[in-house]
Amino acid sequence: MQSDDATSMLMTMASLQEEHNVQVHAEWKEQGYDYYRAIWVECAEMLDHFGWKWWKKQESDIDQVKLELVDIWHFALSELIRSDQLNASLGEELAKVEPIDSTPETFRKAIEALAASSLQSRSFRMSDFTNAMRTLPMDLKELFALYVGKNVLNRFRQDHGYKEGSYRKLWAGREDNEHLIEILGSVSVEPEQMFDMLYQQLELRYSQET
Repeated sequence: MQSDDATSMLMTMASLQEEHNVQVHAEWKEQGYDYYRAIWVECAEMLDHFGWKWWKKQESDIDQVKLELVDIWHFALSELIRSDQLNASLGEELAKVEPIDSTPETFRKAIEALAASSLQSRSFRMSDFTNAMRTLPMDLKELFALYVGKNVLNRFRQDHGYKEGSYRKLWAGREDNEHLIEILGSVSVEPEQMFDMLYQQLELRYSQET
């Protein structure tokens, strides 16, 4: 992938993240939100979806694992924007992420390293995030597609009472994340049309359960 394309993807995601953060709070940069805490909590949720318990049979839900990693990227982007660390070199770093031949335990340890660095630095370390991508594996193109999808869902949640507590995450017995993955798997539109199309599809499914 060319560096210009990677930078464009990064800046597009950053723009969407800023719009979402403003929706949550107009002066979000001054609120002192603990993004590092959100990151390590998401790491624990990701391990639950991936499976780590030796005393019971577990099946990895890779779709949900990937969405949890994308959730972490939302908080990471927020921290990078707030601390003025967002630059083209980060796009180049993401573009260089290539899958490696890893084991389940390699991925678990990569997630633990990401959680540990978040706790120790009370911030975000890009190298630990890209290592988690590499061992999952996930490349920049997939990160971008899933990020746009989850950003739409986050926007949808806020528009339908998430902050006030009136939003329902379960539709027809399934979490909204599962509906999102199903919709993403069926789309064949251009990237610039994806946001509106996903929002419309989520609205349709949600309204059927209201």
